Amino acid sequence: MARPGLEDGVRRKLHRVGTANVANALLARGFRNVMMPGVRALADGQEKLVGPAYTLRFIPAREDLDSMADYSRDDNLHRLAIEQCPPGAVLVIDAFGSSDAASMGDLMAERLRHRGVAGVVTDGGFRDTEGIRSTGLPAYQRRTAAPATPIRMHPIALDEPIGCAGVAIYPGDVLFGDGDGIVVIPGHLASDVADEALAAVEYEEFAAAEIRRGRSILGLFPSTEESRSEYENWVAVGRPETKGQQG
Repeated sequence: MARPGLEDGVRRKLHRVGTANVANALLARGFRNVMMPGVRALADGQEKLVGPAYTLRFIPAREDLDSMADYSRDDNLHRLAIEQCPPGAVLVIDAFGSSDAASMGDLMAERLRHRGVAGVVTDGGFRDTEGIRSTGLPAYQRRTAAPATPIRMHPIALDEPIGCAGVAIYPGDVLFGDGDGIVVIPGHLASDVADEALAAVEYEEFAAAEIRRGRSILGLFPSTEESRSEYENWVAVGRPETKGQQG
């Protein structure tokens, strides 16, 4: 069963930060294995990816079970994942690291986009990548994989805990992606992590303004008690160098 969606306020905050900010907030809580190594955005400049995980797990294909005829069945879990992933969620595909066959193609991406799904992530690869880019769906993969899915992969489970690119993902965990990659936030920490990451971004605006004035990073970044006090004063007077520049 799909888990509850992500609160709009949390989603908006995450859209204002970066994966590094989120990873740092998680590291402060003891979480080290949260970034998906080698998984990158399919398109440069695609919109950020934010949403709770809905998972699909593949295992290696077997010849007596996997064929294009089986793939065409309405109860095929790969195809059902496209129809059942909740709007606002991220479809996360555990392809056991395989790019020998496609985790998804352009028509599936088009359907996900139409249904309001936030994006898709795999530790394998996609086919029809130009078509996927044209949909505007935020998509992340390891490398392109053109062969048909049943050649190498069998869909075995939906909406269950998976490992994707070596990171544990439970349904409802929050996936956040930008140009630097994908980070996984345990669902129960999403609100606190979003707050802390946004606070870090806002402090970094102050630090950047000071650095542009010629100031050393020593005593400025990372923040100190003194620099935090300076930051609070800077906020109180209207963030002078950035006022009117925030979108």
